[in-house]
Amino acid sequence: MKGTFVNIITVIVGSFIGILIGEKFPENIKKIAFDAVGLSSLTLGIILALKTDNIIIMVFSILFGAIIGEILKIEEFLESFGNKIKNRIKAKSSFTEGFITSTLIFCIGSMAIIGSINEGLTGDATILYTKSILDGLTSIALSSTLGIGVMFSTLPILLYQGGITLFSSLIKNLFTTHTINMITGVGGVLIIGIGLNLLGIKKIKLANFLPALIIAFILSIFIK
Repeated sequence: MKGTFVNIITVIVGSFIGILIGEKFPENIKKIAFDAVGLSSLTLGIILALKTDNIIIMVFSILFGAIIGEILKIEEFLESFGNKIKNRIKAKSSFTEGFITSTLIFCIGSMAIIGSINEGLTGDATILYTKSILDGLTSIALSSTLGIGVMFSTLPILLYQGGITLFSSLIKNLFTTHTINMITGVGGVLIIGIGLNLLGIKKIKLANFLPALIIAFILSIFIK
């Protein structure tokens, strides 16, 4: 899990830098940096969504994943968790938004999935090292506006990427190119949602869509 630990370090360092810079930068600079991350997320999401092998699996995964997430109230749970941390450390009101937004950006995407799988299967963490650099830069932009909540996304990164790495090492035969493409495609749609949220176009409870990734994985095993 070296790649995941390096990723966590870069996000922490980037968040510190962003918080320090954020106190000195005027609001218009913060806003344009935030918009830049939103546009980048939107573009990245479209690119990743196009990697899907089966549009039917994607639609079903997103639809039923969202319903399951809504029933389980994942978004509400993350907000509650974020608010508890915020209240304990007496952070700003933007803490929870920073925590959830950065968690989704850092954890959903092909590099997180493929990188974690690749390290689990081969021990090669090169993809995660590359992701770490990108996440570090992104955390600077996010934390300059949303504050210290971005830094606390390192816990979900540890659980998500570390979990995939350990899990993939146990079930190597199930991760085919088709499976990875489907998970990546669904993840791309969720990243598009992140872009929409960041740009203020549409407020979507994206955390409730996370079960879609699991459904995509399961369906891709049985349906080509």
